[in-house]
Amino acid sequence: MTTIASVHGVVAPHLYPQREITAAFSAVVSPDGAHSAVIERIHEHSQIKYRNLALPLQEYTEIQDFGAANDAFIRIGLDLAEQAVRAALGKIGLRATDVDLIVSTSVTGIAAPSLDSRLISRLGMRADIKRMPMFGLGCVAGASGIARVHDFLRGDPDAIAVLLSVELCSLTIQRNDTSMANVVASALFGDGAAAVVMMGDHRAKGLGLTGPRVLASTSQVYPDSERMMGWDVGATGFRIVLSAGVPDIVTAHMRDDVVSFLAGHQLAIPGIGRWICHPGGPRVLSAMEDALDLHDDQLATTWQSLASIGNLSSASVLHVLQDTMEGTGTSEPPAPGTAGLMLALGPGFCSELVLLEW
Repeated sequence: MTTIASVHGVVAPHLYPQREITAAFSAVVSPDGAHSAVIERIHEHSQIKYRNLALPLQEYTEIQDFGAANDAFIRIGLDLAEQAVRAALGKIGLRATDVDLIVSTSVTGIAAPSLDSRLISRLGMRADIKRMPMFGLGCVAGASGIARVHDFLRGDPDAIAVLLSVELCSLTIQRNDTSMANVVASALFGDGAAAVVMMGDHRAKGLGLTGPRVLASTSQVYPDSERMMGWDVGATGFRIVLSAGVPDIVTAHMRDDVVSFLAGHQLAIPGIGRWICHPGGPRVLSAMEDALDLHDDQLATTWQSLASIGNLSSASVLHVLQDTMEGTGTSEPPAPGTAGLMLALGPGFCSELVLLEW
């Protein structure tokens, strides 16, 4: 087993109510105002109250091309990454030199050297630190990142690893694009980052650190689903691919996937005390509740995260994990022995399930 010793999420510096974002993004997506009514309706139905953005609202109309957007991604993303990693390490009294591996993920910008590499000198990490940047997993990458770090730490139980997610989704909004995918994206996605400190069994016991333990994970790639979610990359940057059929994938597959995975560990759905679910959007979350027969606000922490910060792509499920661990909102921190299941979906189209125990 590996231990999740610390999680810290951060959001981008500019906070706005959804109604202000709606007006500003409508001017970007449909400058002539012809689609304003549709945009307003979709934004209202998102159930999101606030979002944090990388840039002040007025600057989104000034982004001229992909290069300018990506430059902002590197500049602002690196600052958020530093904040998240420093805070996650500081919560448990670790130094940057204690970290043996850093895994970084993003799908909203590109950088070479990657953001994790640029952090090494900023944070004073060791020159021999192992690095694993990941691109292309999208919203699933928070859960997949925890699963892949767990795989590494099983082989090196004395190691300490950091998972870093940086997602500045607002920088990918396309100008003069009234496609339903772009309009929905303009309603759902926010900007933020998160860092998770994980350690192998020997190291956690030696340091006396506790936290939820990763027991196992599983991945699924669904056939003939490549156009469900992703990017079309062109001269204007990342143009979102987002199908209205995503909830149908959840309905068709999620229950069987979860039941089969849990059965392999002598568990069933009623035995899961905490659900750490990626807040993909209202329709996806409702489909998840229906497919798994969840009730009594079992996804309340996820719904609260969606309302307060929107969908942060891969960083979102890590924010939900932090809220769950700290008992943010209406729930208490899980009691020792509580089983938890982390779920996320992403391009592929794919899912990742991670079994936890407090």
